[in-house]
Amino acid sequence: MDPAELHLFYEDLVRKLRDRGVVCAITRGLACVHYGIAETTQDRDLLCHPESFDDLLDLLGGTRIEGVPCCYRGNISPPLDARWHRGGWTSHFEWAAGPAAVTLDVFGHALRESTPWEREVSGLYVGMNVVAEMKRTDRDKDWPFIRALGTNMLRERDWRGWLHLFDADALIEMQEEFAIPAELLQARPVLQLAVARDTKLRGALLAERHFWQELDRLRIRVYRASLRPYVLAMGRAGTSGQATLREQHAARLACAEKDLNPSPLATHGVDRLIEEARKQP
Repeated sequence: MDPAELHLFYEDLVRKLRDRGVVCAITRGLACVHYGIAETTQDRDLLCHPESFDDLLDLLGGTRIEGVPCCYRGNISPPLDARWHRGGWTSHFEWAAGPAAVTLDVFGHALRESTPWEREVSGLYVGMNVVAEMKRTDRDKDWPFIRALGTNMLRERDWRGWLHLFDADALIEMQEEFAIPAELLQARPVLQLAVARDTKLRGALLAERHFWQELDRLRIRVYRASLRPYVLAMGRAGTSGQATLREQHAARLACAEKDLNPSPLATHGVDRLIEEARKQP
């Protein structure tokens, strides 16, 4: 499939899910394309309410691309089950059709969400605020998209856009057009440096961004450590390549119930993770 066909494929998938009453929305890279701040993307991500996971699994199991059925991606994917998604896990699927697989990552909860993502759905896509929060990753390539989302939000009079500007020039430029609400000056004190044109602004913004990137790196490290026993268990289970998606799902549930911590961050401690991120040089 070319990028345009893939885009239509994912939108059609959401429409079919909505027809079944599923609460879902496209997010991350494809949402950035939709909002006009990216031309192409390798991210194919879906937010789906955990109560609708069975409906999603049924639809994926019946959806083929060029005759190829959907399957879980390798041994690393946790099961599409609310118990693990409540703890921040993501499920990974693919259609291994043609020279490159068509992939889909499913989130039950948006990473770093400040409000429930279900309240911020716009058409087939989740709102820009949720996308910007999910883009606060350790990857440098994601940060220009965060800035673009923030400026777009301000131009649409969504003042939460001020929370997504980590570039001093962009922050000052937007301040010439829009005032920063008092409550946001309290919520994000670095904005006070922008108002005062303080010379410490650039350094403070770099420190903020560094914190978010380190927090994501540490989060990934915690999940990878918890994933190892599960991946080994899946290898021992040796699920047949001919297994249906439901059979693959049952095998993953059996392994996860024994070998996959449902909530690694709760075990590690969120406060501890934040403190570790703050101490990173």
